[in-house]
Amino acid sequence: MKNVALHTLGCKLNFAETSTLGRQFLDRGFHIVEPDQPMDVFVLNTCSVTERADRECRQIIRRTLRHSPHAYVIVTGCYAQLQPEEVASIDGVDLVLGSAEKFNIFDHAENFTKYSIPQVFVSCIDEAIEFTSAYSAEVGGRTRAFLKIQDGCDYQCAFCTIPLARGASRSLPIDAVVQQARHIADQGYKEIVLTGVNVGDYGIKSDTTLFALMKKLEYVDGIERIRISSIEPNLLTKEMVDLVLSSEKFCNHFHIPLQSGSDTVLKLMRRRYLRDHYHELVHYVKSKDADAGIGADVIVGFPGETDLLFEETYRFLADLPVTYLHVFTYSERENTPATKFHGNVEPKIRFRRNELLRMLSQKKRSAFYQSFMGRTLPVLFETARSDGMNSGLATNYLRVETAGKEILTNTLHPVRIVRTDGERCFGEINNSSHYAGEILSNLSTNSYNPRIDLSPVMEFR
Repeated sequence: MKNVALHTLGCKLNFAETSTLGRQFLDRGFHIVEPDQPMDVFVLNTCSVTERADRECRQIIRRTLRHSPHAYVIVTGCYAQLQPEEVASIDGVDLVLGSAEKFNIFDHAENFTKYSIPQVFVSCIDEAIEFTSAYSAEVGGRTRAFLKIQDGCDYQCAFCTIPLARGASRSLPIDAVVQQARHIADQGYKEIVLTGVNVGDYGIKSDTTLFALMKKLEYVDGIERIRISSIEPNLLTKEMVDLVLSSEKFCNHFHIPLQSGSDTVLKLMRRRYLRDHYHELVHYVKSKDADAGIGADVIVGFPGETDLLFEETYRFLADLPVTYLHVFTYSERENTPATKFHGNVEPKIRFRRNELLRMLSQKKRSAFYQSFMGRTLPVLFETARSDGMNSGLATNYLRVETAGKEILTNTLHPVRIVRTDGERCFGEINNSSHYAGEILSNLSTNSYNPRIDLSPVMEFR
């Protein structure tokens, strides 16, 4: 039996696809090992959203070959699709597969025989590329499965290479999604995360919608939670918000990319909304459920982002009741319109702006976590560590840990929050008969205040 290790860079969609590749190897008699263990084959599924992802790809391959120098190295994913020659030039790479070839490893690997020259199979991405199903549900101990329902993107944001790497928007039919959800439920998973490149665009070319799919998934037995990984603000409708917040299965957690809090920068980025729309959407969610978790993606240092425009973003986010930020430093990507824009921002300024927003995110997350002190939340536990701590998530994406000898993995328990370190909450299992009433009373006692001290951003004046 040969050993194979798989490593994923980037988004939850990549994770789902890597898991599907893993199942292909298992079906052919391979044994899956961790990337730091001896292996015969190594598969790296790459991202190319930022320059850092490209550098990380190189570092991972070098590190792998240090402890498994004879491993057959396969690189696939977005970086491989966009820069196949660059990937093939990395020492130790044996096979480069593009997006259309990703799931056909065994058609191209030739018994995993190493040659002096890497083999490259990368075809052009066009409208005809097929949708390939993928979901993660094979790793022991997990409670969540990431289910791919959509791929590709028809948007043309000025900074993004994803349409070049993955092609046009396409979706898995509703019946097929429901069937896969049932299959995942049959394996004992209690939560499904709906993933894709542009999930909100689901069904747009087949006369259906994400809202229609959501209503169908509500009736899948065995799945206790459904979470939407990320959705564009112009595609998250109020009826979808209402469905999520009234549902017994959908989680009150929204990840809504913002990218900038300045209308000037949003227009440069070619986004399909302005800040007023985003502001209204976030406040609509919070007006319906003050406990809802809301995350936002933000890009700093985009060409044309002056100090004053960055301050607009900082102030906008400081006053907005989002609960955490994913902050990205803009990096030039080949074949994107933004590389030709004027107003380039110096790298050291980009990094400083990133640092400021990360500190803002920490403050917001800490304030949100603090607001749940003394309250009881339903937690789906994911892992049990050797130090006796069980870790899981509340529906609103609150990370919760509790101590105890019992392993709680893949079980749901009410947990009373007793303290927080700002990054996670710590609690005690609360199995009292008063639990249901306490949950209801919690809804009206949220004290979360999103306003943050603005003094750090004043340095840009």
